[in-house]
Amino acid sequence: MTFSSKTEYLNSFIPPFLEELRTYLMTNMTVLDQAPLCEIQSVEKGKDYKLPKDLLYDVTVEKGKYEPEFGDLFAITDVRPKYAGDLDRPQRPYLIAHVQGIYTDEAGIPVAYSILSSKPVLDEYSLDVEMNTENRTRITLFAVKLMNLKTNVRIWNALNRVQDEQSVDILQKVLQPETMDAENCIVCHFTKSNNSYLDVRTRISSSDLNEFQKALVLRCIGTRECDHQNSFKLIWGPPGTGKTKTLGFLLHSLLTMKCRTLTCAPTNIAVLEVTRRLMNNVTESLEDHTYGLGDIVLLGNKKRMNIDDHDELFDIFLDNRADILDKCFNPLSGWTSSLNSMICLLKDPEEQYQLYLKRREEEDDEEDDANFADEEENFKTENGKNINNNQEEDVGDELSKVKQRKKVWNKVIVQILKENKSKKKPKNILSMQKQNQSNHNDKECDPPLSFEEFVKSRYDCIGERLCLWIESLYTHLPTSFISLEVARKMIKARESLRSFVALLQNVRSGVLKEVFNEDVMFNISSTNCLDLVMFNTSRINCLALLLSLPQSFNIPFFEKKWEVKRFCLENTILVFCTVSSSSKLYATAPFELLVIDEASQLKECESAIPLQLPGIRHAILIGDERQLPAMVESKISERAEFGRSLFERFSMQGYKKHLLSVQHRMHPSISLFPNREFYGGQILDGPNVQERSYSRRFLQDKMYGCYSFINVAQGKEDFNGRHSRRNMVEVAVVSEIVECLYKGFVQTKNKVRVGVISPYKAQVFAIKKKMDKYCKDLHRGFSVSVRTVDGFQGGEEDVIIISTVRCNGIGSVGFLSNRQRANVALTRARYCLWIVGNEGTLVNSNSIWKKVVNDAKDRGCFHNAHEKKNLAHAITDSLIDLNQLNVLTNMNSLLFKEARWKVCFNDAFWKSMARVKNNELFKKVLSLLENLSCGQRQLDECRNVIGHDRISSQLLECYRVNNQLYLAWFIDIATMDSSHYYTQVVKVWDILPLSAVQKLADQLDEMFGNYTVNKMNRCKHKCTEGNLVVPMKWPMDSSSRSLTNSLASLSLREGYEAYPTN
Repeated sequence: MTFSSKTEYLNSFIPPFLEELRTYLMTNMTVLDQAPLCEIQSVEKGKDYKLPKDLLYDVTVEKGKYEPEFGDLFAITDVRPKYAGDLDRPQRPYLIAHVQGIYTDEAGIPVAYSILSSKPVLDEYSLDVEMNTENRTRITLFAVKLMNLKTNVRIWNALNRVQDEQSVDILQKVLQPETMDAENCIVCHFTKSNNSYLDVRTRISSSDLNEFQKALVLRCIGTRECDHQNSFKLIWGPPGTGKTKTLGFLLHSLLTMKCRTLTCAPTNIAVLEVTRRLMNNVTESLEDHTYGLGDIVLLGNKKRMNIDDHDELFDIFLDNRADILDKCFNPLSGWTSSLNSMICLLKDPEEQYQLYLKRREEEDDEEDDANFADEEENFKTENGKNINNNQEEDVGDELSKVKQRKKVWNKVIVQILKENKSKKKPKNILSMQKQNQSNHNDKECDPPLSFEEFVKSRYDCIGERLCLWIESLYTHLPTSFISLEVARKMIKARESLRSFVALLQNVRSGVLKEVFNEDVMFNISSTNCLDLVMFNTSRINCLALLLSLPQSFNIPFFEKKWEVKRFCLENTILVFCTVSSSSKLYATAPFELLVIDEASQLKECESAIPLQLPGIRHAILIGDERQLPAMVESKISERAEFGRSLFERFSMQGYKKHLLSVQHRMHPSISLFPNREFYGGQILDGPNVQERSYSRRFLQDKMYGCYSFINVAQGKEDFNGRHSRRNMVEVAVVSEIVECLYKGFVQTKNKVRVGVISPYKAQVFAIKKKMDKYCKDLHRGFSVSVRTVDGFQGGEEDVIIISTVRCNGIGSVGFLSNRQRANVALTRARYCLWIVGNEGTLVNSNSIWKKVVNDAKDRGCFHNAHEKKNLAHAITDSLIDLNQLNVLTNMNSLLFKEARWKVCFNDAFWKSMARVKNNELFKKVLSLLENLSCGQRQLDECRNVIGHDRISSQLLECYRVNNQLYLAWFIDIATMDSSHYYTQVVKVWDILPLSAVQKLADQLDEMFGNYTVNKMNRCKHKCTEGNLVVPMKWPMDSSSRSLTNSLASLSLREGYEAYPTN
């Protein structure tokens, strides 16, 4: 598919895009009862309100489970809707509103929202909904979330950007893709000889990458060197082939070459993964503490990225960096102020002390050091009410986070002087607080600090703060604004300052003033007081180093925090963000290179956002079109191939793909099937997975080898309340397997990471609920992660258990048949892959899963779950919980898998069991039935004996179930299908209380009275094998029948032909 212009190309996505948006919105409208909802407390017209289109309002909502986010689309209504019809009512129509901005308090917590409404809110409901309105009946309004439009708006804007059709840029290459790669550019083929390129080549050749990975990194670096044409490069990374490792090495190389690069991915998880990999490479190569990290920025939403749980990314996250640099350049307490204060203190502490005393005398009723208190206050407070028109611009008060991370903020903001004084006079604390500068008597309660107290406290406070600013500056400033020479001086100055402050605290009381006097020091040195000489030398060296540092840096003046963010983004080398968030970068400095990870999961229209960024000459797309694509809701859009990625389209058109062909994740037993089925055998097993040590056994049973299909024949699929499928029998089996893994871990202490995958959200939820104690990561060395197939893409674990869920007689497996989804599920395991499913359903589906089952059978890896006793019990218990009595009492069920007797049931039994609601009672009855079928009999004390004067007493047995109920049964005679024998069977009649047994005996007396003597004798005949009673059988030949007629009045006698059944 080719296009004649950029406009034609971008416009081609608009119809399926709008259809997809419509379908998604309509789908959400069908589940309004589950939609997030909050009560609106007040509505006011916004300052930019203007009829007829700019219907902007400021609203406040009740705090609860749902707090609107930027971009949310919600319905405003006066009811709590359960169905779409609840919204569209005559005389009470609903309104549509879109969150345009969020007002926050000083701590960054939302307090109000700016919304754009489809109609006037106040006119529509004919009231003012403010709480203080009088003489009106207030109507309660609700905001019901329908969807979030933020990403869709960004796509829409990208598709509708005005195009310069004459410009030659990277987007032009999309219109008519060619198969030629940039490394084949004839013009620059012989010019790749600059020092940075040669240094990177040397580094690559000595790395631990395999040969395929090395060659690929070199090609990408070579692409960057070409400035004669724009190009795309496709990196094909099948599962386990080290795609992320290769990408991390490539990005580190681009960082070394100072190549301004944007790296993005479809999801926050994918962005974090590639960023972590890059940071691992960078931190290992850092030579000067954290200098150089200022050239890396991670852009995104702090909450969604969960940055607080990723300490290794704290220093490069944009919000954190902007907050720290903003405080670094605070004119009152930042870098310049702190540096000058420390220099003055080092030069002449006596002068500083005299200024302190003079200030106390001049400023009656003032605290120890007003300037010092002002500095403290600047650290503690930030004033003003903030509106955030982009959610990510909302910085909030991150200072508390900085305190926690750096652990030095406490020393910066505490009242050092008072605390030190109070340690010596603890009884004066209360009086000092109460009087609080009330009169001149304060001077008596709070006398001036001594010289030593003042100097030590001042050094401690300013020293810690200055060290923090030093580290912050060389960590967070881009290297283009702070040279390596300056950074090394700052690092040296920081260490010198810390050493000096440590020496200062150890100086003996009473001699500190003399130490700062050079004349006195001369005399002291002559008496060989080496410690004091060392102290003075340290002070002089520290002062010299601080004097060599720059008072300021050549950066612009920042009035707002967003200006700091823009400065960071424009001057960094590597930027990481989602594809959607790249829309914020149109106004920053141009990028040279674009890298899109997981590009095959990205709709082609989404790629239009970063591809239109100014300056991009080359794009590297990394993905695997044989794994999961982007999700599409609309069937119409799906048929229009709206979910197809640019990566896939290029592949279909023959664009060259560079294959990473060695996998280092899966044991060869696991990789065998997906490699053959999905990649035509092109993937090689790395040497690491072929080593004997890679064959790990976590459970000592053939069923739990490296690769197994575990058949659950008794499963039952159903729907949960959200119309997603689940199979509670498979849940029980998976839970039991994980329980066994945990027991093995407790015994061996060998660490194991378990992943449980299912294509259905309802199944994931049910498994998580069943295994809650293992999913909370409370067991050091043993972890369980339960996710959907889509959620596990890119992940890996030691053991993977797949629950396929589907179990029906027609082989219907729905979207489980998707080959890409199957590929992802089958390639997540390192050492063991166990597939739990229903053989019949999967084979009858004629999908990829039929091949999975047959492959397992051919390789001897097929097992039945009921063959394991613990799994059989788990299945039985699950069927009991599901009230599947008919399944359990079928002679082919697990209950009777070891049965010696055939068990038949009377209708009365079914009726009685239908009334049983207690699962424990249910289990006791089934246990009795299982024992009866196996030939076990109860002791006399557990039985109820019927009166001997009754016919029924010869056959009827009543076994105790509990204190109230008994199981009534007897031995009967039946003919087996397609058999020429009579055989004994167990006839289960009813479960009933003791008081009803006599009535049953009366009923059975009449029935047994119709039995012939011969039949009665056969029913009473008992054959034993050890402690078990086994059924007897008799042939149905003519002599047997005549014998029955002629000897009807006689008992069985020796010599009669009877056989115990097998």
